[in-house]
Amino acid sequence: MLECHHITAGYSSSSVAVVDDLSIEFRSGGLTALVGPNGCGKSTLLKAMMGLLPQQSGKLFLNNEEIQNLPRRQRARRMAYLPQDAHCPDYMSVSELVELGGYARRGLFSRVSAEQKRCFDEVLETVGLLEMAHDQMSVLSGGQRQRAWIAMILAQAADAILLDEPVNHLDLRYQIAVLELVQKIARDSNRVVVCVLHDLNLAAHYADHVVMLDHGKVAARGSVREALTAHTVRNTYGVEVDVFDRNTRHLCVPLGLTG
Repeated sequence: MLECHHITAGYSSSSVAVVDDLSIEFRSGGLTALVGPNGCGKSTLLKAMMGLLPQQSGKLFLNNEEIQNLPRRQRARRMAYLPQDAHCPDYMSVSELVELGGYARRGLFSRVSAEQKRCFDEVLETVGLLEMAHDQMSVLSGGQRQRAWIAMILAQAADAILLDEPVNHLDLRYQIAVLELVQKIARDSNRVVVCVLHDLNLAAHYADHVVMLDHGKVAARGSVREALTAHTVRNTYGVEVDVFDRNTRHLCVPLGLTG
């Protein structure tokens, strides 16, 4: 379990905290969707948890261990993070990218052991790219590239995985493929998996839990049906919606802006 206790964080360019006295728990055994309007603090929260932004106050616990003061490399052994726009040289191969995920544990200049190589092949097989291990990243489709980045994250063997808009800029087919993969990883492993999503219907379909942020605070949390209601969406997004179930699917249909 990943626990945030009264986390306050922001950017040095502004004196206003983006995440303000936020407390929340993220549990393993399912996918948690982190949703909310632009600027509500979703990306800021992930960066603060990874130590990429200074925490003004608060504590962070992973499996009951306080970790916010760990050096960045040690934290990377416990938590894996995929930012919105990840980049690598086009000439890098898929296997080389995945090997980057092991550097937090073995060091940048250490040789890859046979056991580590086996683990890297396993994560490539998990994301369906084992046969493309030696292909350059430049020849992959958008969805394949995103799966390669997720393979690198899995190679870290971390207890928690934080994904910031992993389906950003992907078409519907690749969005589905990536989220099906992330959902399977979350449900089949004992990891905490948190995924920032903008599309509420994708969140409703693939997530097991939802945390909705608004102005740096938790506006709603719980199961999909508990967190994604007409009331919470109206109050948080300023949009009137019709929320209903159809064939076991929880759907959120926008009707128009409020007021």
